[in-house]
Parts: sequence; C-alpha cells; structure tokens
Amino acid sequence: MLQAHHVGPMFGMGGFQLLPFYEAVRALGLKHHLINDERCGTFAADAWARVTNRPGVVDATLGPGATNLVTGLIESLNAGIPLVAITGDANRDHAWKNMTQEARQVEILRPACKELMRIESTKRIPEFVRRAFAVATSGRPGPVVLDVPEDVCHGEHTFSADEIWADPGTLMAQARRTRPDGRELERAAALLASAKRPLLLVGGGIHVSGAYDALLALAESQKIPVAHTMSGKGAIACTHPLSAGVFGRYSRIANDFVAEADLLIVVGCKLGEIATKRFALMPAGVPIVHIEIVPEEIGRTTRADVALASDARLALEDLLAALPAGKLPDGRADFAAAVAPRMAAWRVGAADRLESDETPINVGRLINELNIALGEEDILVADGGFAGHWGGLLFDTKKAGRHFIADRGFASIGYGAPGAMGAQMAAGPKRRVVGLTGDGGFNMTIGEIETARRVGANYVLCVFNNGASGYVKALQHAVYGPGNYQSSELAETDYAAAARAFGCQGIRVEDPAKLGAAIRQGLANTDTPTILDVIVTRDPARMLPGVDNRTLRVEKGDRPV
Repeated sequence: MLQAHHVGPMFGMGGFQLLPFYEAVRALGLKHHLINDERCGTFAADAWARVTNRPGVVDATLGPGATNLVTGLIESLNAGIPLVAITGDANRDHAWKNMTQEARQVEILRPACKELMRIESTKRIPEFVRRAFAVATSGRPGPVVLDVPEDVCHGEHTFSADEIWADPGTLMAQARRTRPDGRELERAAALLASAKRPLLLVGGGIHVSGAYDALLALAESQKIPVAHTMSGKGAIACTHPLSAGVFGRYSRIANDFVAEADLLIVVGCKLGEIATKRFALMPAGVPIVHIEIVPEEIGRTTRADVALASDARLALEDLLAALPAGKLPDGRADFAAAVAPRMAAWRVGAADRLESDETPINVGRLINELNIALGEEDILVADGGFAGHWGGLLFDTKKAGRHFIADRGFASIGYGAPGAMGAQMAAGPKRRVVGLTGDGGFNMTIGEIETARRVGANYVLCVFNNGASGYVKALQHAVYGPGNYQSSELAETDYAAAARAFGCQGIRVEDPAKLGAAIRQGLANTDTPTILDVIVTRDPARMLPGVDNRTLRVEKGDRPV
C-alpha cells in the first residue's frame, strides 16, 4: 500500500512488533532509513513533506519508540503538514499483562495527531492506509497515526490485486480543495474594491495550497503589499517590491503597514500569538477578510468581518475574478509604492547587524552572508528559538515557494539538523539546503549527522555557538537583569571537531570576514554533511534579532520577544 502511494524515504527505528513491515520494505526495495531518535525521524519526515507537499512517513516500535514521536507529531499537527506514522503496539492476546515496553500509547498519541487509527484486522490494512493518506492531505493537512498491534502486523492474509490501490487525489496536499461561499466572496470583493490601503497578511497555508501565482496576481494587479508570518515566508519573493516582510513579534516594516491599512486580508494564517504580538497587533475598526481552510479557526483569536472558508488558491483566484474592472481607488498605488523605499530605509538601519564586523560574530552578519551565497532554488531550514527568529526576520527568499522552513507549529528546539536532512533528501543534490541551529539544539540531535552522512543528505548546518541556551539567557537578562542567569549556560564545545569525528566536514568560524568563504566551502562539498561552528556573540543583551536588551523595557507578566 505504501508502494502504491509512492512514498518517499521513510524514517524509523525498528523493533519486534514491526519486523514484518521492515521485511516487506526490504523485499519491495522501498527507501527506509534508520534514524537515531524517533523525534528526529518525525522532524525529518516533516521537512521532507514541506518541500514536496507529499506525506512524510515515519515509524516507531511499541512504547518508548511511539512516545518519542509526540513532539514531532504536534509540530506537524500545528503547522498543517501531512505525515503518516506507523506505530507497533502490544500483542492483543497479552496486552495489559505487563508486556515489555507497553504503555497507553493510543491515549498518548491521539491528541498529538489529526487522527489515530488502530488496525484491528490484518485484512483491513489497505482500507486504513488509504484513509490515512486521505486524512493527512485534505482540509488542513496533518499527521495520521496507524497503530498496529503485534499480532496484526505478524498476521497473514491473502489479498487480491484489486485491493491494493491508492486514490490519486490524496497523494499530496492540498487534496479535496473547496471554494468559498459566493455571498461571502461578494462581500470581500466589495470591501477590497473600495479600500485605499489594503494589506495581505499571509501564513504557512500559502505553501500547502501552492497559491503563489494566485497571490501574486492579486497583489500585483490590485497594488496590495504582502506581509507574511515566519511560516509564510516565500509567499512572494522577499525581494519583490510589494514584500513588506515578516509581521508580528518580529517585523521590519510590516507592522507599520498593518497600523495604516484600511483593509486586512488574512490568507492561510491562524493569527496566533507571534503573528499578532500576543493578540495586540490587529487595529480596532479595520475590517478583516479571513481566508482559512478550517472554518473554526476563523474568529478564534481575532474577529473576522468576512469569512472565506476555503482553499487559499481557489479563494484568491475567485476574489480577483469577483473584483470589478476599472480604476483602483485613489491612494492605493501610493500605499503599495511606499513598500520599497521603507524597506530600503530599514536595510540601512539594520546594517549594524547585516554588515557587522564585530567578534564574536553577529548572527545578522551570518544571515546576510547566507542571503548572498544561496541561490533562488536553495532552502534555509531554521530550528526553534534564535535560529527561527534571526532567519525569519533577516533571511530573504529570492522567489516564491517554500525556500525557508521553520518549525513554527510547535517551535521545538532540535529541528535544525534532522529538518535539514529531510529537506535535502527532498530537494535533491542540485538544490542546496542550509540548516540553522543553536549549540543547545545541536546537542540534542548531533547523532543525526551520522544518519545524514549514511543516507547522503549532504547539507550545510550552521551552529550558533554562543555557549548558552541563548534565548532563555536573553530572556533572563531582559526580565531579571544582568548577571541573573540560571541553568542557561553550556560548556564551550568545538563542534567542528565533533563533526570531523563523525566523518563530516567541520569548519570553525570566528572571524566574520571568513564567513562567506566558509559557507561557499560548505556548499561546494556534496560528499558529506558540513558543520559550520560559528562563534557568535556571548552578550545576552545583544542576542535577540529585533531588539537591544540594554534598552528593552519589560512589562510584568508579558513575554518581551
């Protein structure tokens, strides 16, 4: 059934319960890779799915294998990424008799996935696999768990050839697209037709829908600036004159455009805490049109004046078609034309980070060197914490598409190395993948560079080496003052040397002038993974990308950044 669904590389760690599954994978010649930690296997499958929009596949054995999937599954669930996870479970003849490694894993996994299906009969496996792919790719995509008791997996059944088939409409997201309600569409078109300063706010749903052409057509023809969340980066090229950059907790110029807009069109975005600066960004009295595939998300955090419960691509195409022909409202073109000069002014103001010659290295200089080195088809994968924050604010995609991947569904630390591996496997050898992670995140997942070397996923991984759990240390500095740090510092470690011990290329960079050459050397190496051990600032007052903690004021009880 997996062969019929054209699955890509699968990631897992075997055990007795799934031995027949592994034997079938071997016999059929499917691509399956042993990973060193099940959570990392899920992250790799998640990143692979983001690049391809096809369901990633991961497996885990009974008990600790299954429970190790939880963090990765929730990342995919919250981010709307299609996955199929196969978990072995206890033999039903002996379940609840203190079987080795047995746990109440069905109850544990159920809230971590879009749907959990327990296969109670070997003969029903084809039915459940088809169902898993249908659920994983339709609506808001997400992870589906197939829980397989040992006796079912080891059972035998003679299948007829006509039972082994896949529904081609469910092989990738977005499956089963829906159009918006016509009456609501007319209301949205009327609001947009009269708006002088409309603004598009775009989230990660734009990638799942593949709505890039529809978004660009609407933005360019109607002269509408486009701002995006971290997950929505690449909705249009960051270098496009209508791109206002990221909005929300971190912003270049986009938040100012939000404040000035007279209409906000939200596309494929849940308007969560980060996007809305803890629900304080959306201006009162400004109408909002919300395009969202999951109807119950509309109005969950922010009121919506017009609800378009629909696939993003179809809604954007229909909205453009519903607009009347004729001259645009006065002021519309001027509002859109203000984006480019304001962005240019922002770049001048950000030069202290982007072009910094300081040592230890400013992370902004690293991101700027990546902006210079990476091609338009290349991909940057950012871990949670600092990697996502710095990358989300400062990295520029050069064309529309998912060229920036950040684990913003759950923002878990540890995504960088396995995520870069999955993305590189999906992208193929001609497209280069660079990962960003901190020393803390790399400590969690360093074993997966062995996996990457073994499977030939020869990405470049930049490790922000600041000797700390940097985000926590920066927050402690901001909230409790200089010197008041607790359990946020790490031992100084030579990660380049560690990488070489794993058989990878390891390059330690301490001089910002040598960053560009080190990145180019890493990109040129397609024989092994490359680890760039980048020594970045140790000053917790200067670790955050958008603010200087020396001047930051924190209100009691609020999260400052």
